[in-house]
Amino acid sequence: MLASFFAPFVIGLREGLEAALVVGILVAYLTKLGRRDALPRLWVGVGLAIALAVVIGAIFTFGAYALTFEAQELIGGGLSLLAVAMVTWMIFWMQKAGRTLKAGLEGGIDRALQGSVWALVAVGFVSVAREGVETTLLLWSMVQGFGDKPVSLVGALVGLVVAALLGWLIARGMLRLNLGRFFTWTGAFLVIVAAGVLAYAVHDLQEGGALPGPFGASATIDPATGLAAVGWAGFPFGWAFDLSGVIAPSGGLAALLQATVGFMPQMTWLQVIAWVAYVAVVVPLFVRGVRANRRPSGASARASRTDAEPAAPTPTPDAAPAAASVAHPNGAS
Repeated sequence: MLASFFAPFVIGLREGLEAALVVGILVAYLTKLGRRDALPRLWVGVGLAIALAVVIGAIFTFGAYALTFEAQELIGGGLSLLAVAMVTWMIFWMQKAGRTLKAGLEGGIDRALQGSVWALVAVGFVSVAREGVETTLLLWSMVQGFGDKPVSLVGALVGLVVAALLGWLIARGMLRLNLGRFFTWTGAFLVIVAAGVLAYAVHDLQEGGALPGPFGASATIDPATGLAAVGWAGFPFGWAFDLSGVIAPSGGLAALLQATVGFMPQMTWLQVIAWVAYVAVVVPLFVRGVRANRRPSGASARASRTDAEPAAPTPTPDAAPAAASVAHPNGAS
């Protein structure tokens, strides 16, 4: 039960907090400009983005019931691949663009205020829709593989609620988090989760017949049993291993391992190859991005050289702009 709750909770928390911080930056900047009259338009855009994510999730969930088993597996596998692509792109995009996120959002507000009413609605919609659609795809792909779907959905919802609360507290200046460290650790977790979703996508596509595997005529057969071979004898289109006799597929340990590292008691060779290849490529790139963000920039280096110079008077808390209390996901101001 806890295993099915944990991974969706973390994903809901990370993605929800990302969206909450974006909204917080937008609201704080409008308040700083004295344009609180424009907030309703912003909230309309945010509401439309949330509605889009909910509708997409509902279509994926209920639309599949009218399809054949093979069609369900093909659509599920394809959507899981799309989720992996979006999550991977978002992880590296945040590493690269996080330092300029706040300035980019504020620039979008400036341009929208000079345009039509719908321009500000569009800013709110686009700023949140990306995270919303990504979260919906990833959570939907994960929940399909869990035995306890209601608990998984509750975990995701609790994560989103906690994220909204944390985002509100941060925007109000009532809570300070090391957001850079938070998004680094949760980003690393998402890399492993994405590898697991990729492996599960391969499993779905093999069951649907789009990829060769132990479910169809292309299976690598064990001559002694006439079934799909296991182990090295099953390479490349059989089972890499079968531990279902040791780890119950419907048990808590199997759910925990699948939720965290993408492990299934019975996995095909293509699943294992996909998981290993993804981790081997993405993890070094992710670590390199983390190290690059920790290096002081040229501006930071110049600032450190001028530390000995007299500093400007520090403004009092009452004089601080509203936007100053909102940090962006990489922890920079």
